[in-house]
Amino acid sequence: MRLRFEPALVRVNAAIEPATRTVEGVTRVPRDTTTGRVLESMVLPALEHGGYEYHQQEVVGTRLGGGRHKVDVLAWSPTKAFLVSLKWQQVSGTAEQKVPFEAICLADAVLASEGRLTKAYIVLGGPGWKLRKFFTEGGLRDHLVHADLVEILDLETFIGRANKGQL
Repeated sequence: MRLRFEPALVRVNAAIEPATRTVEGVTRVPRDTTTGRVLESMVLPALEHGGYEYHQQEVVGTRLGGGRHKVDVLAWSPTKAFLVSLKWQQVSGTAEQKVPFEAICLADAVLASEGRLTKAYIVLGGPGWKLRKFFTEGGLRDHLVHADLVEILDLETFIGRANKGQL
């Protein structure tokens, strides 16, 4: 079966410099999210090497509860298309709490695509994951109805499979 896939050309360009704001005389700078760009720079060459095409920062619909659902990567080959959400955890923190909701939103996007998307991946990078093993060994399966539509992988596993065109 040969799937013809043409992603929507809706894009949101991220600003290079973080915006600052002043509240009660104190200037606040948003937290550094450049580690996401570093993770993308590791994943994208692997996708290319595996024969996949991709768009970055693609809006794929509406998130549960409202708001645009923007994924890090929308990738495709001649036979399938899939979403990739990249999560970096340098030190222990709140990213782990976001993984289950991201899995639910990605599964919803795959279902809403009416067969155009085959799957979604959440890629965990960085040394700060306390729940890495839980997530990557299927710990969410018993708790999510459409867990089969979202696979959670560590960075090394994802890159290895992407390099070989086995996503």
